[in-house]
Amino acid sequence: MKRLLLFLTLSFLTLSFKSESTGSYTYQIARMKYRGGGNWYVSPTSLPNLVSFCNKNLGMNINPQEATVEPGSPEVFNYPLIHISGNGNITFSGDEAENLRNYLIGGGFLEVNDSYGMDSAFKKEIKKVFPELSLVELPFTHPIYHQKYDFPNGLPKIHQHDGKRPVGWGLIYNGRLVCFYNYDADLGDGWEDQDVYNDPPELHEKALEMGANILQYVMLGQMPARAGSDGDNNKKP
Repeated sequence: MKRLLLFLTLSFLTLSFKSESTGSYTYQIARMKYRGGGNWYVSPTSLPNLVSFCNKNLGMNINPQEATVEPGSPEVFNYPLIHISGNGNITFSGDEAENLRNYLIGGGFLEVNDSYGMDSAFKKEIKKVFPELSLVELPFTHPIYHQKYDFPNGLPKIHQHDGKRPVGWGLIYNGRLVCFYNYDADLGDGWEDQDVYNDPPELHEKALEMGANILQYVMLGQMPARAGSDGDNNKKP
């Protein structure tokens, strides 16, 4: 019976993404409330600003109110994209990792932003979800960088942090990108109200444009990855 329920859940996952949205909106995205002590709630204006930008410039119909979901909850299956951000530790229990694995295999997507300080913890915990996979650096030719907005050199550098180059890590399951992790770019802070960090307007715009590319790639399914383009010649962390 448990296997049958799991099969039915995964079979109708894409449908539930739309049917569970509130009101007249086609989509709603969620922020993950994880355990471990990291501030999962960081950058509170980031997602509303990104959604507003996408609705205006891409003609998307996303609920402007973000949801909050825990990794072990069946509610994860209601959302096509779940946002993870923070500055510190993040942990998944065995049941939470299994739930996230089923969510991602069934069509869900994790968009992960290192707001500074969660890199080592996230890389460790995502291994619980897919122990057989490794994060790979996506090539600049990957479609996620070439949706409505073109980023021929990959992620824009929004905040300096350690001064390293920004990296877009991907987790690829059966040829499909299921997780995009931006490291040392901090798109999430770039989506915040501009007066929070006093970012130059052009940098704020670049962050929103790259975020819009991610949402367009995930939710509108435009420019699907070419065979081999997700994983070939990529570097492992």
